[in-house]
Amino acid sequence: MNALALLRERFHPALAALAEDLAAPLQIESLLEMVKPSGEAKFGDYQANFAMPLGATLKQPPREVAARVVEMVDLADVCEPPEVAGPGFINLTLRTDWLIAQLAAATTDERLGIAPAADAKTYVIDYSAPNVAKPMHVGHIRSTVIGDALARTLRFLGHRVIGDNHIGDWGTQFGMIIYGYKNFLDPAAFESSAVTELARLYRLVNTLVDFHKLPGQITAAEENLARLEEQLATAAAEPESSDKKEAQKQAKARRRLESQRDESHAELTALTAKREAVSADEELAAQAAAHPDIGTRVLEETAALHAGDAENLKLWKEFLPPCLEDIERIYSRLDVTFDHTLGESFYHDRLAPVVDDLKTKGIAVESDGAMCVFNEGQDAPMIVQKQDGAFLYATTDLATIEYRAETWQPDAILYVVDHRQSLHFEQLFATVRRWGYDQVELVHVKFGTVLGEDGRPFKTRSGDTVGLDGLLDEAIERAYRVVAENDDAKPDGAEWSEADRRRIAEVVGIAALKYADLSQNRESDYVFSYDKMLAMNGNTATYMQYAYARVRNIFARGSVDVEQLRDDGGALVVAEAAERALALELLRFSEALEETVADYRPNHLTGYLFELANRYSTFYNECPVLKAADEATRRSRLLLCDLTARTLQTGLSLLGINTVEKM
Repeated sequence: MNALALLRERFHPALAALAEDLAAPLQIESLLEMVKPSGEAKFGDYQANFAMPLGATLKQPPREVAARVVEMVDLADVCEPPEVAGPGFINLTLRTDWLIAQLAAATTDERLGIAPAADAKTYVIDYSAPNVAKPMHVGHIRSTVIGDALARTLRFLGHRVIGDNHIGDWGTQFGMIIYGYKNFLDPAAFESSAVTELARLYRLVNTLVDFHKLPGQITAAEENLARLEEQLATAAAEPESSDKKEAQKQAKARRRLESQRDESHAELTALTAKREAVSADEELAAQAAAHPDIGTRVLEETAALHAGDAENLKLWKEFLPPCLEDIERIYSRLDVTFDHTLGESFYHDRLAPVVDDLKTKGIAVESDGAMCVFNEGQDAPMIVQKQDGAFLYATTDLATIEYRAETWQPDAILYVVDHRQSLHFEQLFATVRRWGYDQVELVHVKFGTVLGEDGRPFKTRSGDTVGLDGLLDEAIERAYRVVAENDDAKPDGAEWSEADRRRIAEVVGIAALKYADLSQNRESDYVFSYDKMLAMNGNTATYMQYAYARVRNIFARGSVDVEQLRDDGGALVVAEAAERALALELLRFSEALEETVADYRPNHLTGYLFELANRYSTFYNECPVLKAADEATRRSRLLLCDLTARTLQTGLSLLGINTVEKM
């Protein structure tokens, strides 16, 4: 039962009647959103705060408006008599018998009282999307775990969800690998580990291609730096204005120029360092000298692959299986699955017809030899075909939407992709709506960057991007140390075998990694810290798993048959403040799930679970369970414990996180 939704439903007729009586143009849905959980228990369980803006609209005192609404609303079976407080707040306290009835129903319900959506929708979720020719790295963790959590939660709520992994299995990256294979292959290394050798070839060719671009880039950076230095010198020579505001504008302009100068200098330094790194490496320098036109040759290999060249197509088909197998191995470790894995190659034959259709409908027009889409309100066009006839990611994305619409008829398509692609999706969505797909909801579920302790994108000490395999290994190893230390510190000595410790560490380590990401506001950057994510207190997966294990430990110590407990039932009692607070938090699980999918933010769910674990901790400390004063209280508290464990386990599972019986 979603108590918040029920309360809003009950207030709706009263607000509608008020609007009708006074002929007032009220935004009723906006007003209903002002019915929210109370910030403090002394103000009740929920609060309706709409009387203040409503009073301003109606030109009436808010308290009078609140009193009038209270007279009209029917809440007698759900709440104690509403209280009008302060300037017009309506405080609502759920009836204890109603609260108990909802929880009693949940004790024997597999879904914990969460009803499936009455208006089930079809969602396509595009997430993870690695390039198959490169090992997965830390940059893939956010898209993968956020997308997986949203897919699990939407499915649980009764929606049809299609998880589609739009992998990069085509294009220039394979042109690089094919060129590398033909020119730099280490046959023994390829035989030993095809994926490792292909990744090496990609990095090598990419480095050489970038190296030959450096002279032009360095010249441009030098010219830009000189221009900025000249502008700064001119600005510094200007006399300071006697007008205070004008002087502030001058100072601000100089600071902006100084910042741009510093950024340009840093860019030039980085470019120069890249050139020197290659030049200082004898083997790399020799390879660069031997392949001066490598950038052009890579594009030729890519074009040949796309044109169906027999040799390149054969190599591509040879490379793909081991790459896909390695990616699936990572997904298996993360317990992440997809309904479909349709890469860029799947849509290759659809690209030309897409561009033709856009041209026919007047959406794509020629500009400087390229086919472009100019959308109103956007400064830059979206290019769908280059001058040389090559297609782009945008073209593939358009073909993908066309396929998804034809195949699955989705109500919504969610793209779980980092915030740096925001402009691309603005252009894509605008184009798609003009193209005729204006009934499907298109959402860029964007997210920030994983940072290191230095505040920069998370890298290894050598400056390389952190591999996802290594990230998981390190998290599990650190979790093992935490598990072993806790086990060794037990009063009666260690309880677990080495195998048990390793098994628990695997669950705890991967859970910590996922939860650390999911507990963040997805649009924010966050600093990666193994120590913080594995902490036994605070908003961490370890704390949640410990709360679950603590409940299970009560059942073990009391030799409680949980299935029999549920079957036998018994009256719930919420006489103590800690009991009631826990009961109320258990009831709010449905609200947390609805809030999570309302704007596609899993941190709403992690925040709820953290609050539930805290409420349970208070209950655990203040309300004896196995040593309760009487059998009725003992049974009631055991049922509350069971509901807490099941809610924690279910909530964590929707985040893709497993639990352990002991910690």
